[in-house]
Amino acid sequence: MPRDLRGFLSLLEQRGQLRRISALVDPELEIAEINNRVIQGGGPALLFENVKGSAYPVAVNVMGTVERVCWAMNMQQPAELEDLGKRLALLYQLRPPKKMSQAVELGKALFDVIKAKPMRDFLPPCQQVVLKDDAVDLSQFPLLKVYPGDAGKVLTLGLMITKDPENKTVNVGVYRLQLQSKNTMTVQWLSVRGATRHFRKAAERGQKLEVAIALGVDPLVIMAAATPLPIDLSEWLFAGIYGGSGIHLAKCKTIDLEVPADAEMILEGTITPGETGVDGPAGDHMGYYGGVNETAPLLRFHCVTHRKNPIYMTTFSGRPPKEDAMMAIALNRIYTPILRQQVPEIVDFFLPMEGLSYKAALISIEKTFPGQARRAALAFWSALPQFTYTKFVIVVDKEINVRDPRQVMWAVTSKVDPARDVFILPENPFDHLDFATERPGLGSKMGIDATTKIYPESDRQWSEELHPDADTATLVDKRWAEYGLGDLNLSEVDPNLFGYDIR
Repeated sequence: MPRDLRGFLSLLEQRGQLRRISALVDPELEIAEINNRVIQGGGPALLFENVKGSAYPVAVNVMGTVERVCWAMNMQQPAELEDLGKRLALLYQLRPPKKMSQAVELGKALFDVIKAKPMRDFLPPCQQVVLKDDAVDLSQFPLLKVYPGDAGKVLTLGLMITKDPENKTVNVGVYRLQLQSKNTMTVQWLSVRGATRHFRKAAERGQKLEVAIALGVDPLVIMAAATPLPIDLSEWLFAGIYGGSGIHLAKCKTIDLEVPADAEMILEGTITPGETGVDGPAGDHMGYYGGVNETAPLLRFHCVTHRKNPIYMTTFSGRPPKEDAMMAIALNRIYTPILRQQVPEIVDFFLPMEGLSYKAALISIEKTFPGQARRAALAFWSALPQFTYTKFVIVVDKEINVRDPRQVMWAVTSKVDPARDVFILPENPFDHLDFATERPGLGSKMGIDATTKIYPESDRQWSEELHPDADTATLVDKRWAEYGLGDLNLSEVDPNLFGYDIR
């Protein structure tokens, strides 16, 4: 399969997971409404072939299920994602191996890195058509207006590529851009992101920051860009590790950056320090309209390159489920071994989609000493930059399945005394889009210890938990058919039967 968007769409079509729509559709509100209904029902990817006001077809919901995210990463089952996370964990904090088996695992991981080295493409498909200066017209793109209160049309699934002015380290991230004119857009980004660090450094030097936006890339590359990486590791390298071979890069036409050679479209431009625009309001992942930013950085694009007959791939955020939530569920599996390496007592952790995939974390630990749950929560908040904005951390015993809300709620209600087991950390750096905080960018965090208490956490003697008799359970297993219940396949019971979807 070609390592590009078109190859992946072909794969989805072969597997019955792509629906082509030939009817005329409007990118203003209509496409988003159609896609929202489809993703709510776990439906297929959509390719709108006849879009009002644009010659480009629009692909949405491409990674709208965890299954399709796995396919994008050349995997079949979510369990394989955790195996990938184990390999990545070895690269996070390289340590001398203590056993031969560890040395072998490290050797395999380093060999994966060698195979993943990016390659240069001198005749890239993304530059089959080149438009410069006055020929650049972003209004010809089928940019979506998602919600009725949005200030304008937005670009949401482009990879923003920047380079550190000092050490030349490249960063690849995904940010929302709002159309301002035929050749300008404003950007919404968080202060902890790589691109913002690069912009600050450029501003300190009085320089413009060169920026490239890659649209319609191999979904695997999007997953690599969304993975939390140490600052000095390349997203291009991780994309190669994900795919098993190095991705092809091409040098931009007008700026000193490299971009995915097989992308559908590339925007080349700059950000001048002090040049700003009014951004927002726009619907965001919190489920509210984001506020108006009157000093949002302004991107000026002076070159657009694209394939012949390019496909515009996009998505949008909002109250889950949305496509970004499906991607987050997959990334959760990849994070787990990386997190265990930094916080060894963690057995499992889960970021529920209903908690916006990062605002609430559920952690299970193997508890061996008093105060360990609080220690694990504090370690989690500092383990990766992405967890800085996690508002709630609930810690449970290892026997609790953190992906089953029934078990988690039982642990919280049966093991927590709020005065003893809930702790608050005030005045933390926070997401500006979180309207629950009293002041923008500053908020509190809550930890909840829902583990079984051990002395001196409590002087009371805990009663033994209820468990079915093992011998009786074995007997019932053997006689299940005799009871006339052999035709029941309880593994296929609708998870929504109890009011929860525990996928």
